[in-house]
Amino acid sequence: MNKSTKRYRFYEMIPGVFAWFVIIFPIWGSILVPKWVAYFVLAFLVYWLYQSFKSAILAIIGYFKIQGAKNTNWLEKFNEDFRASWLRYRDINHVVIISSYKEPTDVIEMAFSSLAAQVDINLKKIHVILAQEARAGQENNQTTINYFQKRYAKTFASLTFTEHPANLPGEIAGKHTNEAWAARYFKKHFIEKKKYKIENFTLTSCDVDTIFNPKYFSSLTYNFASNPDRYLKFWQSPIFWHHNINSVPAPIRIIGVMGNAIHIANIQEPDGLFFNYSCYSSSYKLIDSAGYWDPDMIPEDWHIFLQTFFSTGGRTSVSPIFLPTVVDAPDGKNYFAALKNRYNQCVRHAWGATDIAYAIEQSRLHPEIPWLTRTLRVYKLIQTHFIWSSNWFILTLGTSLPVALNPYFFNTTFGYNLPRIANVILTICLIPMVTLIVLDWKLRPTYQKQGFWNFIKNIIQWPLMPLATLAMSVLPGLHSHTRLLFGKRLEYKTTDKGSSVK
Repeated sequence: MNKSTKRYRFYEMIPGVFAWFVIIFPIWGSILVPKWVAYFVLAFLVYWLYQSFKSAILAIIGYFKIQGAKNTNWLEKFNEDFRASWLRYRDINHVVIISSYKEPTDVIEMAFSSLAAQVDINLKKIHVILAQEARAGQENNQTTINYFQKRYAKTFASLTFTEHPANLPGEIAGKHTNEAWAARYFKKHFIEKKKYKIENFTLTSCDVDTIFNPKYFSSLTYNFASNPDRYLKFWQSPIFWHHNINSVPAPIRIIGVMGNAIHIANIQEPDGLFFNYSCYSSSYKLIDSAGYWDPDMIPEDWHIFLQTFFSTGGRTSVSPIFLPTVVDAPDGKNYFAALKNRYNQCVRHAWGATDIAYAIEQSRLHPEIPWLTRTLRVYKLIQTHFIWSSNWFILTLGTSLPVALNPYFFNTTFGYNLPRIANVILTICLIPMVTLIVLDWKLRPTYQKQGFWNFIKNIIQWPLMPLATLAMSVLPGLHSHTRLLFGKRLEYKTTDKGSSVK
């Protein structure tokens, strides 16, 4: 695929153009076509109401599925349900790539200790790769190797340390190139050399602060072995910022609480269009067949799905595993450093808008995939990024600008009632919001629910939600989409999660 054509560049501009059109439209539209603005805002409010209740209902359903998955012995269930078409439990191996760049050992330990704590599965079926960067320095990397070699050398089936070279031609530094290097290394030096069957391997991508549920890999084994489409699948668990949620600044905590519960809903979307993200698993064969992670695309999670989606003729999909994966919320050395780290993390995540151009161009190049199948995937990408960088402006300014900027429109029945209708809808939206807040609290680890002050500060923080959403989600999203609009490329930066801000 040629990513330097004018057509591709035009596709890259779509999210920025959409965002700024929506932000500016209520200003000039309120003067020239106030009714159009009002109808647009009302339509979005109805859509927001629908999405809010859908997320709350799916999150409630997901909550009970999580409780059921936690109480399931997946090895026993496998033995009870086994069919001749399944892979055998003992034949399945899991490769886990932990991408690291200068993180302290106590943070990396989070992932290692959670892997060592897996139950209902032989740990000798788990292969761990600590994927490091050469640019981190030999002394830093060797210190890390010495620490984990000493603690975990005999715990897993294998423990591998890779070092991704710096400044390779055609590569952008980041998690994507690091884990691609590690995955290729493992295939060459283990799967091919020791003549393992790649069809029996899963591949899991995660960060250093990942805490897997103790039953994650037994559940993954069950799902991988039993699914007839196992070589066309990703598996995704809900990702929760629960490990340090009470130690980070309130604006970060607010974003985390809403995101945690919404993740439960997202992996149950009835349309089946959700993507894998952050920490996810797939078959090694599927990732290998797609050529591993693209070296010039920073957002690796949604992008690797798109790579496999188009390389398999549109047959790749994602299935949920209802066992929460816990990670750290973005943190920093002090209050404002934490906010900056969260902002930069969100900018990087929103850079996933680059996938829109990729998906549109790939859709053009793959006419063998049904038109509707391709179109729905592109729609999901555009919808996600459109709402990301513009929802706040529609919900807060869109309802007031038509009547504020156009006195004539305000004197009409429609104009007079518009703010009142909007207030009623937004008030009703508080019901699903409170539901999501309660669900997040119930799903938190016990140690994050203890203490009267913890409870109080989790209550009194919510008046900050409009400001927190604007500063920690919408503006960094708009920042990223605007950079892309003007062709200013993004440099990959890791997020600090190793400090605690009280």
